Amino acid sequence: MALAWRIRPIEARDDANVAAIIRTVMPEFGATGEGFAINDPEVDWMQRAYSVPRSAYFVVELEDKIVGGGGVAPLEGGDADTCELRKMYFLKQVRGQGIGSEMLRRCLDAARSFGFRYCYLETLSGMNDAIRLYERHGFKRIGAPRGQTGHGGCNTFYLREL
Repeated sequence: MALAWRIRPIEARDDANVAAIIRTVMPEFGATGEGFAINDPEVDWMQRAYSVPRSAYFVVELEDKIVGGGGVAPLEGGDADTCELRKMYFLKQVRGQGIGSEMLRRCLDAARSFGFRYCYLETLSGMNDAIRLYERHGFKRIGAPRGQTGHGGCNTFYLREL
């Protein structure tokens, strides 16, 4: 039986659930401590953080429960034509269902609508399923980080033309 999930823009009432997902998923991959998104102050107020111009964050609902999310925003300290794919995480029980592909398409469509020409992302070498997803969707690995994301713990970098 296919899962009945939907993607929608984040609302303030989703903030605590999204923060809990991020704080659940990141430790699965050893992404704890300084230099990881888990410590970004915005994790606790995602709706407000992504309500600024040229930014969007979406959540995935499954049976009225938030099970994941992902967004785009201008790349801090980067070129004005480059956005960053940010905080795209899904609970383990919904991975491998096509949700990541659909979320990625939704984020890239939003980025295009904001006038970005490139999308950048940072991840960890151990997040193999995510890396395969990014590569299937046209992201190319680059050798060094861009911008000033504050995520010094990440060690794998990708860029995609929009």
